[in-house]
Formats: sequence, structure tokens, C-alpha cells
Amino acid sequence: MKTRFIAKSLMVSTAVCALALGLNFGGHGAPSFTSRAFAEEGSGHTGGSGGDDHGDKGHKGGQNGKGQGSGTAGHGANAGKGVKDKVFEEGEGPSDDAKGPGYMGGKAETGKPGGAGTKKGDLYGDMWVILRDANGVPILTPEGYVQPLDAEGNPLPLDAEGAPLDPTKVVEVELSRLNVGRSPSKVLDRQLEDAVSQINAADSVSLDASGRIVTTTGGEVKTIDSPLANLALYTALISSGSIPGLDASKLGDLTYLADGAKTSKDVMEAASLLAAAGDKSGSFNVDTVEYLNGIVGISGTLTGTDGKTYVDYSSVNYDRETTYGSMTVQVLVETTPGTYTTQTVNVYEAVFGSKDASGTNAEGFAQAVDDARAVLLYVHDNAPR
Repeated sequence: MKTRFIAKSLMVSTAVCALALGLNFGGHGAPSFTSRAFAEEGSGHTGGSGGDDHGDKGHKGGQNGKGQGSGTAGHGANAGKGVKDKVFEEGEGPSDDAKGPGYMGGKAETGKPGGAGTKKGDLYGDMWVILRDANGVPILTPEGYVQPLDAEGNPLPLDAEGAPLDPTKVVEVELSRLNVGRSPSKVLDRQLEDAVSQINAADSVSLDASGRIVTTTGGEVKTIDSPLANLALYTALISSGSIPGLDASKLGDLTYLADGAKTSKDVMEAASLLAAAGDKSGSFNVDTVEYLNGIVGISGTLTGTDGKTYVDYSSVNYDRETTYGSMTVQVLVETTPGTYTTQTVNVYEAVFGSKDASGTNAEGFAQAVDDARAVLLYVHDNAPR
């Protein structure tokens, strides 16, 4: 079986990384060492989600799963002060130690941006594109605040409390489907258990073009396509380099998923699993990855000046052409108007127009995730019926 990722030594300049980011991540290019950060920039008091905004910087009241969010609208001097609100985790009722993050732009004095809660059920405030180093670790201001960036990657001036002087210029990060990561741990644990059971019961295990896990059992081919299942697999693999409970004898060329050693193969497969957990028509960048990692509680080996830990992506050396250049898939192709035939096409040509992209560290990982997402979307939209 062909290994999907082959390491390729590249010397990528800061300018090239910035160009690749601008072309592939929605035009929000910035030097690789100023990638967008873990800024949980909330406004007002947050209790639950999905409700209406009230006032200048607003309180978002609503429901989170089965529980009710509560709090007071943020007006005037109270706007964005991060007052604690009780938040109900899905199906678990009140939780006294779950805190509404409120305004998240405070100083990182206690191992987390100002007021950040630690539970997966917590509701984050606005998530903004922020300054990061090459590994995705936030670069704080001299005053200890996270540094929001504008659409061109320029640092935004902040007031004395770390809030942008012109909040209209911040770039928000949308998690969309990845918000399932806010579910209680037991939800992902159950999904991981089910996915591992499916893999261990299989006669053989392989990967599809986008890197999702495919099992074949008694001639029946099944792809693990559930976003929650892929998020659970991603969380396990990026955390330790192994998916617990897997029977290595069933994995064939994929034994690295259960060998207990975290290698570049594990990291790149984790990128594909994360892509399968998100929106096919969305996009990924470094901020998307880091916000999601924080929400699901992934602990890394790098510690930022904010006291939080981050995943070490230094093993990543991603190149699109190396990964997809010789890969083919069968899809429906319109040969005449209204007439489609199944044909074998080259992924690099069909999905990316033979346009290369590459990157290292956190930028390279995010590029790999977004490329896997693009392949998944293409195959999904053109799969033979």
C-alpha cells in the first residue's frame, strides 16, 4: 500500500509561507512566525450560545445542548469584563466551575488568556486571528495580551485592557461543524470506542484519498466518515501518536497508528482525520486548529508564555505535490452535456489544478488539513452513484 505522506526536505522562506497562506487560507496571509493565534476574544458575558446579542458588546444568552446559559447583558463599563456566568454542559445540568469566558483579551497570568475556562462545555467568546509563532504558540504583547491581527496580518492597536481600538478590523475564526468538540468528553470517548471496534473487527484497513480510515469486513467496505468519530480519532492520535485499543495485527501498513511512538506519519494522518471532522466546504488555518485543540483539551509538549501547552508541529514538512501528485481516484466526469461516466483522475490535477503548496510546522499542518478537506469535498461531490 502506498504511504500517503512522504517527507520532503524543503527550505521554505518566510515570504513563501506568507504567500502560500494568503493563497490558500482565505487571503489572511501573514509571515509564518506571525500566524494567527489562540485568542478567545469574547465580548460581554457569555452564558450558553445561540442566543441574541444585546447592547454594545452584548450578552449571548441561549442554550448549550440541554442546559440554559445565563448572565447579564454587557453594557458600558461592564462590557467585556469577563464576569463569571454559570454554563450548563450538554445533558449535565448546572456546573459551578464552568465559567463564561466573557472578554478573553486579558493578560495571561494564570496559565490561560484572561478568564478562560477549562471545561470542554465552556462557551468561548469571539475567536480572532492572532499573532503566533511557527508552532502556533501565541506571541503576547509586552503587556501580556494576545495580539489580534487584521485581514492583512498586521497587528491591531490595543487599549489599556488589551481590546482592539477598532474591533471592526479583527478577523473572526469560525469553527462551524467543529463545535461538536464542545460536547462532554464521554461523547467523544464513545465515538472513539465505536471506531476502534470497527477497525479491530475488519479483515483489512486502509486509507481513502483524503486520509480517512476505511475498513473491509467480509467484502463490505465502510469508511469512518462520522465527524465526531474522526474528531475522536484525531484527538487521540495528535495527543500521543497512537489510537488506544487498536489491534496492530489488523492495520497492515498503518501499524504506526498503534505503535506508541509519535512520528510525522501520525501527525499527517491526524491532519486528515481533522479534515474529516470539519465542514467539507469550509477552510482550515492555524487558528482553526489551535482553537479546536484548546476546546477538546489536547495537551501538548510546548508551553507558551500564556502558560498553556501546545502541540509540537516541528516534524511537519508538508508538500502538496509529494502527497497527491501520483494519487488517483474514480469519479463521475461529464463527457457530454447531461452524460456522466466513471473515470480515473489524478487528484493533484483535478483538485488543485497542479498548483503546489508547502509548509512546515503549524502552517504546514494547517495546509495539510485544508488540502485533505479539499480532496474530501471533491470526491464527495463527484463520487460514482
